[in-house]
This record gives sequence, C-alpha cells and structure tokens, in this order.
Amino acid sequence: MKIRSITYFLNPKYPLDENALRKAGEFLAEAKSAYETAGYEVQTTRLATTPFPKLLNGKMDETPLLAQKMSGMLKQIGVAYAALGPAMIEFPESYAVIPEAIAASENIFFGGVMADRKNGISLQAIQACAKIIQQASTITPDGFANLRFAALANVKAGAPFFPAAYWDQDQPAFAIATEAADLAVNVFAGQQTIDDGRRELTASITKHGQTISRIAQSLIPTYQSLIFCGIDFSLAPYPDDAHSLGRAVENMGVSKIGLHGSLAAAAILTEAVDRADFPHTGFSGFMQPILEDSVLAKRAAEGALTIKDALLYSVVCGTGLDTVPLPGDTTAEQITPLLLDLSALAMRLDKPLTARLMPVPGKKAGDATNFDFAFFANSRVMSLDSAPLNLPLGGNESFSLQIKRSID
Repeated sequence: MKIRSITYFLNPKYPLDENALRKAGEFLAEAKSAYETAGYEVQTTRLATTPFPKLLNGKMDETPLLAQKMSGMLKQIGVAYAALGPAMIEFPESYAVIPEAIAASENIFFGGVMADRKNGISLQAIQACAKIIQQASTITPDGFANLRFAALANVKAGAPFFPAAYWDQDQPAFAIATEAADLAVNVFAGQQTIDDGRRELTASITKHGQTISRIAQSLIPTYQSLIFCGIDFSLAPYPDDAHSLGRAVENMGVSKIGLHGSLAAAAILTEAVDRADFPHTGFSGFMQPILEDSVLAKRAAEGALTIKDALLYSVVCGTGLDTVPLPGDTTAEQITPLLLDLSALAMRLDKPLTARLMPVPGKKAGDATNFDFAFFANSRVMSLDSAPLNLPLGGNESFSLQIKRSID
C-alpha cells in the first residue's frame, strides 16, 4: 500500500497569506519525509482551503484569479495540488464561475455542494453542478478538465481525497489518504472463507492505520495548534490489476464485477475498513473510480459494469460515482437526474457521496477512451440511461430527507 496524499487544511485568507502557505509547505515536506523514512511511498502532498465563496466574501468574479495565484504559490512551496473547496448553496452565484477557474489553472480542484444537512437537497444546486460538468468537458479536447471537479452530497470538511477536500475552521489541520486496494487483493487471493479474509484485512488495515497515526501524532508538537483529522483509509486503486478493487471483488468469488454478488463483496470490504481500529475521516471505504482501476475499466468496456451498478454500489461503498466516462453530447439536463439520485442516497443513508463525471467530446457510448494519463486505465464511454426531469423534480426547490431509522 501507499499514501495517496498528505493533505493540509487551512484558511489561507484573501489576498493569500503567503507565510501561512509557506508554513504549510514546510509541514508537508517534513511529513512526507517522516512517512518515507517509515517505508511508505507518498505520492502527493496537497492543500485544501476554506470554500472559495467564503474566502472571496462573495466576490465570485475573482475566482479565476484566486486559482492562478494559488497555482503560483504551489510551485513556490513544492506542493502538487490545491482544492479551493466547493461552490456553496448559500452562494448560488458561486457555481457558474468554476469552469473558468478550472480553465485558468492546471493543478487547482473545485467542488460543488448539491446537498448538506443545513440546506437539504437543492435541485437548483444539482442543476448548477450538472452544468459545470457539461461546460468543463469542453475546456480541453479530451474532456480531462472534469478530473478537477466533483459534485458533493453530505461531505463534511476534513476529507483528504480530492476534489472533495475542504476546510471550515481557522485552525490548520491535516489528514492522510491511502491507496490500499492491494491489501484487499492480496488477502482474498488465497482465502476460502469470508470471515478469515475479513479478519485478516481488518488486522492489516489496523496495523498500517495505527502506524500512520503514530507518525502523524509525532509531527504535531513542532506545529502549534495543528489538528490531526485522521486517516481516510479508503481502498483506493491504482490502474494495474495488483492494485484493483475490481480484482479484489473477483478474488472473493464474483466472476466479473458488475454481476450479482458484487454488492455483497463491496459491503464486506467496506465493513472491514469500518472494523479497523484507527482514527477515521473522510470516506474510508470501497472506492470505484472507473478510469483509475484497471479491472473496473475493463468490465465497464465489456458492458458488465454499468453506471446503474456503480450507483447501486454507492449504497455500501465510499465515494460514489468517480471518473465515469460519458458520451460527449451528454447534456446538463441528462446529468441532473443522476446527481439527484446520488444526493438522495447520501442524505437518506447519511453518508458522504460524490460524483466526478467525465463527458468525452466527440465520443459516443461504446467508443474507446484514449486519455494520456499515468493514473488512468482506458475504457469505453459508458451509456447514461437518463432523460430531462419534469416538475416537480425538475424544479428549483430544496427539500430534506430524514435519515433512515434503524429498527430495533
């Protein structure tokens, strides 16, 4: 397993507080060194900030400039990426500026809140997120810019995975995100029983989680008032079969992920993470990024794994719908119902879910994707079975869903 990211959370103020950002860079360099000394490969260090509508005090037209300035600071402090947080329901004008801000930078990420506990499910915000996805797909010829945008439902501050990461306090913090699909692949490659495999996987996660946590705690005394949010020990994949959650599911006895039995396997893997003893934050579960997992990409290309399947697995998994390639002519009105379904799951089940959808210009369902990106496994464009909504779901109101009650 690897550490996908060490993510530092802060309120960088605006204009940007360069001293605070340099201090963040110094911490991330020290943390990266500490984990590498302990034998963990660290892929990236990242920053996540106060949501940009609050940073800018509502001056949304300055968002592209903020993205450019933050991108310049990242180069100075040696940090790979930054997330400027999500557009917020309380600032309805914040959504429309995101495509231009994405286009103004190459390493700045954004989100858009569709639903949260304060505001419920906002149909207007869902429609705005769908429009961002459609518009961002035209920034580059391959639609790659949507890698840097996610629509968020019930996602709290302090989750280290991008694009969902953001912060809501003045006191700085950090969290760790793992890339640990190989633990599940290896455990179930040789196991004949569910209980033995789950027990072994939970023990492995606990061992690594506690080691990662001890190192994190050792870093805090040097940096006053720094909060350790915890570890998002999601079983995140890398695009080869040895690090594929699709392969882990198939090692559990499902002939192809996407067939019946896959949901049960995903639930077992996520529960193993839940059972592990470490400080949890973020999603901490089964991740299903179609284009970042070689077996998921293969099964999607074969038609065994569909968007409806991925939505179904969101009931028990971590992030929801991730790096899903869609036809290039997909409209915002077709994307909206899918985002609404995801939001309803997140709010009814009281879990964080996100959608990172990638319409590919000039491609139709079944066409091969050809992204030139080391962290992608190419697949085929997936079919989206969707049509524009009529009233009342096609309106612009907000509504709440009560959390599902457990029955004793």
